[in-house]
This record gives sequence, structure tokens and C-alpha cells, in this order.
Amino acid sequence: MPRPFTLVDSVSTPEGPLELRQRGSEFLISIAGRVLMSSAIHRTEDAVATLAIARMPKTPRPHVVIGGLGLGHTLRAALDALPPDARVTVAELNPRVVDWCRGPAAAAAGHALSDPRVEVVVSDVMALLRRARGLSAVVVDLYEGPRALPPGTKDPLYGHGAIATVAASLVEGGVYAVWSEESHPPFEARLRAHGMRVERVLAGHGGPRHAVMLGVRAGASPAAPARRPPSRPR
Repeated sequence: MPRPFTLVDSVSTPEGPLELRQRGSEFLISIAGRVLMSSAIHRTEDAVATLAIARMPKTPRPHVVIGGLGLGHTLRAALDALPPDARVTVAELNPRVVDWCRGPAAAAAGHALSDPRVEVVVSDVMALLRRARGLSAVVVDLYEGPRALPPGTKDPLYGHGAIATVAASLVEGGVYAVWSEESHPPFEARLRAHGMRVERVLAGHGGPRHAVMLGVRAGASPAAPARRPPSRPR
């Protein structure tokens, strides 16, 4: 019988306790008892970064923004794929998660935050992107991807306004990569409405196959449609 996980640290959030747990060399993060990520299984976290970087334009000193730090696996995969002159800015809402990745869980992602190419900003990723320009890629790896929301609910992360913000931050040919629990065609349709070429990849083989959705900025992004759909799927 496997040993149970032990609690390393916990912080209160509006959604319930956010916890870091450990069993041997394995770590997991949960919120209100729901497991969000594990250091033992991170193939789609890796894929959302590597797929974006493989498709972004080949330019000197590329700058990549990652939304969401988690246990650092998306960041680690990005660093392993990027050249030495790259910059990576990570936006993470909870400073305690940054402490975990610098402290007890640092080795799980190969001490990714110690890489000199990395800057961590405690911020909402969309607030950071509203000020950013000239990015080669934007990688969003949050624990909830695009999904259907109740009618009339604004989508601050995957709606038309968010996509326009991302498109304005990217260079021509820049890539917007989003991790999702499953494919979500309405989000892909919104990407196309903002002038992006869209690709969907199901990562891994067998078991849970989360989706990576990729939008490539093809020239100037058109203005957001005047009318929003009645329901906003994330």
C-alpha cells in the first residue's frame, strides 16, 4: 500500500485551502481537496510549452510569458527548449506558490526558478500582458482551461477581450498556447475571430489526454467583434 502524502504547507484562498503535499520525491498541489497537479505526471504541462516554442518565430532574444507557475514543470520544459539568450516571465497570482518552487519543491522541476533567464511576477497574467509587447509566445497553464460558463458571465481569461490582449502582446507569427482539460471548439472559434491560425493537439498516449490549443498571430489582430456570444465558453 503506498504511503500517504504529508502536508508541507497550506495557504487560505477564496476557493479553499491551497496545499502542497509530499510523498518521497513526489509533490502535489491541491485546492479544497482537489488535486491540481503532481510532479509525477506532467506531460501536458510540458507539451503546452514545447509545442508553443517549436512554432514561434525564430528571432534573437525571444521573450516568452507563462501564466501560472504551479510546480514549475511548464517553465522547466520552456527553459529546456529555449535558447540561452531567451527571457521568460512567469506570472503567478499566489506568492506562496513561488515560495514552494524556490524551496521544498524546487528540485522537482530542476530548480527552474534559479535559471538567470527567468523573472517571476506576482500578478494576474492578463494584467501583465496588457503592458507587454513584442512577445514570441504566451503560454497559459492554469488549473482551469477554456470551458463553458453560465450565460452572461464574462470570461477574463479566455474571452474575446483576453484574446485581443494576448494578440496585441505578440509579434507577428507569435504563438498563444493554452492548456485545457479537454478540447473546447468555442474558444478555438474566438481565436480565429481574432485572426489567429488555430491548431489543437491532444498530448500523451492513453489515459487522460488533455488538450493544448495553439493560436498563431497572422498579421495585425482585428478588433474584437462588436457583439459577444450570449454565453461565453472558456
